Amino acid sequence: MKRFSEFDIKAGDSFTGDKIKIDKILNREITVHKYKMEDSKYPKNKSGKCLYLQIELSGSMLIIFSGSDFLMNQLKQIEAESFPFIATIIKSNDHFEFT
Repeated sequence: MKRFSEFDIKAGDSFTGDKIKIDKILNREITVHKYKMEDSKYPKNKSGKCLYLQIELSGSMLIIFSGSDFLMNQLKQIEAESFPFIATIIKSNDHFEFT
């Protein structure tokens, strides 16, 4: 019988840290390390996507989940070489955006 270690299967690039609500980091400087967008299990936005955001705040790695199409559209415009970057997320009218 084979051992799992013989299969040469590598762990995927996962997100680390505690999940935090976006409201807890509003108007605070964060470091954005990476993100991914997937089909949402509960589509409530136009895109039907969910944003997974790996951030750092005060030296702690955290994860934010959001359906914000504004944040997703802004992230799509950033080149991969530009990560990580420093930003602040604000609430403007009825949406979130990076500043």
